[in-house]
Amino acid sequence: MLAAVALVNSAVEPETMLTVEELDAFWDEWGYTGKHVGDEAELAAVRALRPSLRTLLTSDRDAAVPLVNAILAEHTAVPRIVRHGDVDWHLHATADDEPLADRIAVETAMAMIDLIRADEMSRLGICADEDCDGVVLDLSRNRSKRFCSTACGNRNAVAAYRARRAAD
Repeated sequence: MLAAVALVNSAVEPETMLTVEELDAFWDEWGYTGKHVGDEAELAAVRALRPSLRTLLTSDRDAAVPLVNAILAEHTAVPRIVRHGDVDWHLHATADDEPLADRIAVETAMAMIDLIRADEMSRLGICADEDCDGVVLDLSRNRSKRFCSTACGNRNAVAAYRARRAAD
């Protein structure tokens, strides 16, 4: 789910995921396995996922269900247990040779199933920075995460500090 949030937020200013090199870095950072072509077509397909994943990640619980089901049906997802590299047994729902964009979509849908079933959709939200549309995934125990990035959090902390200083 963290990878999906990062991908969706790559469309927020300042936009990233503009080059194949950034796609390669995303691939490495989030530990994807399987087919990775690393060309402009793959980059375009992954970038094209961002609006639909944003819709999914910002939907309420009942609206997310048909979106998840549509993704799983479109990609004929068949869950299977796998183990590879240093990663112990875990779930994959597409073949390793499927296009990266398809695997990202299905992986995100599978992660959303966990949030929906646990009634934990409140863990997803929009950044509290009024100038940002980034998605926030709050995995904190006390559900206190409000900003999509350290930059947004720092910008708001500085603004609050300056407002307090001006009031003194």
